[in-house]
Amino acid sequence: MKKKILCPSMMCADFSMLKDEVAALQAAKIDIFHLDVMDGRFVPNFGMGLQDIEAICKWSETLVDVHLMIEAPGAYVEKFADIGVDIIYFHPEADRHPTRTINKIKQKGKQAGIAINPGTSVAMIEELLPLIDYVMVMTVDPGFSGQAYLTHVEGKIKQLAAVKERYFYQLMADGAISPAVMTRLSALGVDGFVLGTSALFGKEESYQELISIYKEEDQA
Repeated sequence: MKKKILCPSMMCADFSMLKDEVAALQAAKIDIFHLDVMDGRFVPNFGMGLQDIEAICKWSETLVDVHLMIEAPGAYVEKFADIGVDIIYFHPEADRHPTRTINKIKQKGKQAGIAINPGTSVAMIEELLPLIDYVMVMTVDPGFSGQAYLTHVEGKIKQLAAVKERYFYQLMADGAISPAVMTRLSALGVDGFVLGTSALFGKEESYQELISIYKEEDQA
């Protein structure tokens, strides 16, 4: 069985001790740090600041992704690439020229990902699938933590899982990812998961204990 890609959502971390949080998560052998950026327009909230992102990139010994929940994401590709992120996700719903944005990401030597909202169909992004490295399905409406998992997205996940080997992308899921949801979606073909308060942060168990449990499940 293929191992899960585990990506802690750093918006859920304790920012009063951010460097310690990064160290603890790395010691737990997470795969990718997931950083959310919001502009208050594409989603009605604000996310992480540039200084926090730059610091995590500096401290990280593993991959870092940034999830741009912003209008006109193509205008900001260079900025995030230059501060050290490895993977850049953007929403085609917010971009008039998504292929141009993908090309910008690739030209900066970074991996390109698209994130799609619960109401976005596979048909709307099908032309982009040969161009990208990751597809991240939002399993909640983006912008806020603590929302309920939306089961109707599973039809779309099955469609994307069925063609991922043809187009060579990794299939990711983000939003209310509990351990039970992780197990369910792994069986449907999802490769990686963004972990927030439903599975990782604010628990009695340590990061190392929880990540070990989730990785051991891959061997079952």
